Amino acid sequence: MYNDLIRAMEAGVTELDQWPSKNVFIFHHNDSDGLSSGAILKKAFERKGYKIERYALEKPYPALLRKIYEKQGEIIVFADFAGRIAPLLSDLNRGRNLTLILDHHVAEHATDPKVYNLDPTLFGLKGDRDMTGSTTCYLFARLMDPQNSDLAPVAGIGAVGDKFFVDGRLVTQNREVVKEAVEQGIMEIREQEVGERYFIKSGGKMMPCDELGDYLDVLGGAGYYRNGPDMGVKVCLEGVSAESDQMVETFKTGQEKIFADEIRRIEQNGMIQTPGIQWVDVKDRFTPMGVKMIGIFCEILVEKKLIDPDKYVAGFQTIPNRIPGFGPIEFNETKISMRVSPAMEKKIMEGKMPGLNTFLPEATGILGGFSDACHTLCGATTIAIGKEARLIDEMQKILDRT
Repeated sequence: MYNDLIRAMEAGVTELDQWPSKNVFIFHHNDSDGLSSGAILKKAFERKGYKIERYALEKPYPALLRKIYEKQGEIIVFADFAGRIAPLLSDLNRGRNLTLILDHHVAEHATDPKVYNLDPTLFGLKGDRDMTGSTTCYLFARLMDPQNSDLAPVAGIGAVGDKFFVDGRLVTQNREVVKEAVEQGIMEIREQEVGERYFIKSGGKMMPCDELGDYLDVLGGAGYYRNGPDMGVKVCLEGVSAESDQMVETFKTGQEKIFADEIRRIEQNGMIQTPGIQWVDVKDRFTPMGVKMIGIFCEILVEKKLIDPDKYVAGFQTIPNRIPGFGPIEFNETKISMRVSPAMEKKIMEGKMPGLNTFLPEATGILGGFSDACHTLCGATTIAIGKEARLIDEMQKILDRT
């Protein structure tokens, strides 16, 4: 399990050290776990003298992947996503680049020996319990150079930010990373009535890690098209600042207005219903925020109890035809994000209802959509615009069979 993962990482580091090119293209997710993952890799590769190009992505879209794999002889790293699409990356790569996947979602094995899928789920570990993307990146960075042990607090940000706790506590590798950061004097673990709360030194003060995670989510999500992810990576490495505070405040104000408008629309018109799913399509009404925001919006609907607690919650948001730093790319797709109520969460964890990582990817595949990262209790995929209702129908058919 864990030792097998470390051995696989060691093989990846050996290949990396022997690779002729010193150009690294880092692609990472834009939430708190993804931003902390990107920050760890940025620092680790810079310390080794590599030339870095780093991009925050909401998803590793196929149209973008085809563009990426026009390269030859380079080092390409994916962090906090892409574990599931290792076969696709293998087909695109065909031995031409060294590809490293440092993810923690449900994964598949690579078919190209130059694609190293170092996703812990392939080694018997659980990505929604044992290791976040940031912890995976940290362990790899530490193997690259023990000096990178000082990046444990950054991994701790992602570990807490992804909110995968057992009885209110981080466990296994995620917990070990935080304990390292505590020993370095950068983090604190404080007992609560239920579980623990984690604090990190940032901007000269001790800040709750869950609040910092939310802070980064705003930068990476609401600020995706407005340089938010770059500021998020800077915050992970250097701490919060007056500049980052101002950005977060601006993005949050815009987010609150957009969400309030959409909630009023739902209160007036309701959500579309099937026997097992309730859903809404916001189309492009969340512009200029990134499409991560549809998942956050679904979470707010759950928190505010604006949904039927016995049905899955789904939301669609149109994907803009551009990637920051890449320019225009023709997608013509929409993203679906799904969440569940606390009551359903309990049933799913007890095995009484199917998790989102089962029927959502299956239904998406039936319609020729793209699926790369789904957890049991939260998931997201993409499909062509115009197939939204059909996707819901396909999911309902699968649910009817279970």
